[in-house]
Amino acid sequence: MAKLKHIVLTGLLFLSYFAVCSQTISGLVLDQATNQPIESAAIYFDNTTIGTSTNDKGEFSIEYHEGITSPLVISFLGYKRMIITNYQVGKFYKVLLQEDIDALDEVVITTDDGMPKELKLQQFRQQFLGFSDNAKSCTILNEEDLILRYNKKTQTLSASSKKPILIENEKLQYLVSFEIKDFDISYHHINIKRDRFFINSVIYTGTSFYKELEESNSKKTTKSRNKAYKGSVLHFMRALSKKQLEEEGYQIFSGGFKVNPYRYINVKQIDSSKAVGVKLLNKLSILYDNEQSAIESRVDEFIIDQYGNHSPIHQVLFGGHMGNQRIGDSLPFDFMLSE
Repeated sequence: MAKLKHIVLTGLLFLSYFAVCSQTISGLVLDQATNQPIESAAIYFDNTTIGTSTNDKGEFSIEYHEGITSPLVISFLGYKRMIITNYQVGKFYKVLLQEDIDALDEVVITTDDGMPKELKLQQFRQQFLGFSDNAKSCTILNEEDLILRYNKKTQTLSASSKKPILIENEKLQYLVSFEIKDFDISYHHINIKRDRFFINSVIYTGTSFYKELEESNSKKTTKSRNKAYKGSVLHFMRALSKKQLEEEGYQIFSGGFKVNPYRYINVKQIDSSKAVGVKLLNKLSILYDNEQSAIESRVDEFIIDQYGNHSPIHQVLFGGHMGNQRIGDSLPFDFMLSE
């Protein structure tokens, strides 16, 4: 297969993996048109295991830990999702959800677009879940809710869904609820008869909530999660922010030669905060446990906070092993390595 260039957006922001100074955020969720309470609306911090739902009065209270930077998501089927980024502990939120008329009334066109339905589903599974053993253990529980369209002119496969996509990850013991915002596979060339697909890029964004499954506390699951974490983008960013790349087992290469990482990566503390600013002088190769990756920044400087969140996330591109990581290998941002 031709060399792939993947642009993988796996979420919005990271959050603290330390449980300190627990507090709560509370509020009320109402229908904007009727002012009636919405029961069972999902309330969660994006890409975490921290979530709750509204009661029959539309009320909610969700636990907050100091250092969380992940957006607060309020979601209910048939309504436009609301995302709160600048929330405050102690403040009461009155949330008015607007009915999503487009989502309820959408007509799915089933005419032949040049790619059979089963093939579109196969391509979606592979590029959304990934290629690893973790990905192979995943099952999408509601594939019937997916809306897949192929644009023959632009050679782009897009996906959307009226409902959150539910992924059961048997190996990592998570049930992941993923609300798709964007999903696009851009192809350089396709030959359906010969089953050849040459991909330019894969872009997906959305919000996600992780729920622990029954065997989540087993030694086997702990081992699998630790393995998924090591060599991941999350692991790399946490190590980089602390200037501990070599200590964590990463080797950095430029032009085929192993180099001192900090001659090519400038990591600088930002004022009195615990976040750092990172300047990547040029595209670099990364080696971790015999797996090769590449990193490239399209901005002069990106930020990594004290918990491993990097932003702007869409301007930091990964290729190779890290670029191929997908939902099947993902961990919630409140994950903490266990020994």
